[in-house]
Amino acid sequence: MLVALDGPAGAGKSTVARAVADALGFTYLDTGAMYRCVGLRATANADAALDAAALEIVFDGERVLLDGEDVTAAIRTPEAGLAASRVATDPAIRSTLVALQQKTMAAGDWVAEGRDIGTVVAPDAELKVWLTADPEERARRREIPVAELMERDERDAARETSPMKPADDAIEVDTTGLTLDEVIARITTLVEEVR
Repeated sequence: MLVALDGPAGAGKSTVARAVADALGFTYLDTGAMYRCVGLRATANADAALDAAALEIVFDGERVLLDGEDVTAAIRTPEAGLAASRVATDPAIRSTLVALQQKTMAAGDWVAEGRDIGTVVAPDAELKVWLTADPEERARRREIPVAELMERDERDAARETSPMKPADDAIEVDTTGLTLDEVIARITTLVEEVR
């Protein structure tokens, strides 16, 4: 079974997806980490043409390795998030990472989070959740100004390839004011309902 968890920055996708996967005994796929790795490499090599297909991105427990280097902390900075949003507008990079994500999730039970899992990566997912929260809450969680968050939302939603938007059959879960346990309970209930 595949649970597709999409939504804007700061909605709590990574935290919720990891916790839901643990609660269900599923495997968690952090697609955002993939884009952050590519963004990190693009920032470090601004003058070089980036071949995303040549990068080796490995999830090793809680660690993320990029070409053998532990970048777990480096990809979680606001700068890496901004770089990820920029490279995500490149159709070639998106195509490469979508193919990798689809190959990764071809077998087994998964909770995958991102911005286009339910619309592009896995449109046949058994459960699609659009996780959101009000902009002030999301900006607070990311420790960035609301204006910067809104700019990123606009860029992610306006890109030509795989724009950020809820799938037509996604169920919206607004995390504003909810505890993590409340959000996990809501999503695990939805999973049981579609099983």
